[in-house]
Amino acid sequence: MLLHGIFPPITTPFNPDGNVYFKKLEHNVECYSRTPVAGIVVLGSTGEAILLSDQERRDVLKAARQAAAPNKVLVAGTGIESAIETLRLTEYAAELGYDVAMVRTPHYYKRQMQPANILAFYRTVADRSPLPVIIYNFPQATGYDIPAEIVIELAEHSNLIGIKESSGSVEKVRKMVEATRHLKRSATVTETFEAVTPRMIAAATVGANGGGELVQVGALAGAGSAPGPKPSSSAVSTIGKLKTRQKEAGFQVLVGAAHKLQPSLDAGAVGAILAFACVAPTACYEIFAAWKEGDGGLASVKQQRIVRAAERLVGELGVPGVKQGMDFNGYFGGPVRLPLLPLTGEVKMEVERLLADIRN
Repeated sequence: MLLHGIFPPITTPFNPDGNVYFKKLEHNVECYSRTPVAGIVVLGSTGEAILLSDQERRDVLKAARQAAAPNKVLVAGTGIESAIETLRLTEYAAELGYDVAMVRTPHYYKRQMQPANILAFYRTVADRSPLPVIIYNFPQATGYDIPAEIVIELAEHSNLIGIKESSGSVEKVRKMVEATRHLKRSATVTETFEAVTPRMIAAATVGANGGGELVQVGALAGAGSAPGPKPSSSAVSTIGKLKTRQKEAGFQVLVGAAHKLQPSLDAGAVGAILAFACVAPTACYEIFAAWKEGDGGLASVKQQRIVRAAERLVGELGVPGVKQGMDFNGYFGGPVRLPLLPLTGEVKMEVERLLADIRN
């Protein structure tokens, strides 16, 4: 499955009484669906997923799924400390129609998070997951930084299709990309090389009256992992109402540091899951688009435009900063949950100054 492009890891809106504000969640998802982002991530760190109850996680996944545009890739954050609970939430996300599971590194028992533990955890999840899985590494929050060597070993698993690497290390990105370059997997895409998922295929075939070509869902979710000849990337197939082709994807590295997006792309990343994209999705997309077109100068200009705002709002202020930036830019940010605290009036004004020319 293709994961190229920009993905906002959406926030979870709350009412003043602390309950999830589902109407505002739906509003935000609908707004992001109208931007050029490739997809939407639900229940990431920016979504305060760790502060939600099990039932709230399920309700948030359901509401976001129902509000999202059908052409956006949907990623569910399903990582919980145990493999069995991770799989339960992943199975629920699959039932709802999500396309990918993003599983953060277990970290609570840090002394026991040795290579054997991490390898066993991810292989067990990948073996049993009904969705393709991406690893989620966020050492600034978890206190555990999965070594590149373990990621490279895990990348051999056909159902582990990528990683969200949020450490901010461009060198680590380069190392993982170079060491997994030999993995040749293909992904189903549209004629214009946008992502196609089994959910999109199913929707395209509805009402097609038997027209189009029948394909196995497994071929769409994990194409390229089996031996044998691969379809030509130039060959176009019709599946229901959808025209598709194949594109080589391999093991896909996405990053989580907006202020280092361009250098990460230069190092081999194919996209990014950026908290700053919750505030300014188009500004983040413009960096990716300029880089994809080979215009390094324009990408650099667009990158420098957001560097300080991204560092301050995301890296220093965290979720309260992101939510304030969203409020300023026309989305609903709203309150955070304790132990997170709202920003002071002075800091709110600083956020607005930083975003003065990043209004999208």
